[in-house]
Amino acid sequence: MNYVTFGGVTVGLCLLIAQLISWYPGRKQLMKDPVKHASKLLPWLVSWCYGCLTTLGIGGLIGTASSSVLGLSNWLGDAALIWGVGESGGQLAGAKTFVPLSSPGAALVLIATVGFVVAVKKASDDDAGVLKRGAWCGITLGTSAGVAGFAAVPLALGANWLGEHVYAAF
Repeated sequence: MNYVTFGGVTVGLCLLIAQLISWYPGRKQLMKDPVKHASKLLPWLVSWCYGCLTTLGIGGLIGTASSSVLGLSNWLGDAALIWGVGESGGQLAGAKTFVPLSSPGAALVLIATVGFVVAVKKASDDDAGVLKRGAWCGITLGTSAGVAGFAAVPLALGANWLGEHVYAAF
């Protein structure tokens, strides 16, 4: 089972804050055309959702890669907390139960993985970085006990529902 430490959540929140700050166009521009500027966050948000789904009971290569990213993020964040601010690391960031993906939901994550890999390959360097950081942030915050972690439940339910309907057609 995947778990996240305070350090892992810290890494995820740092990624989230960095993305929001780099995206923010300024109050005047945002008020002038909010839909245009909000739509610039959409690729990051979709990749965040994908990253979150990969932590929800997925096995195989995708689950191993997701668990590795989460473990590395936990380690990096814990090291930053210990050496950066003198705080203890390694503590679980709130045990949280989540809805695991069903077989059709897991199959949908495999399909989403193909789409994600193609999108990253096709994107420019800057856009590929946004997609990768979004997935990384989703992996780190998907199993947290906070608001981002609660987003995992509707994401899993949605993936399960969509997967069941897609595979029911065949």
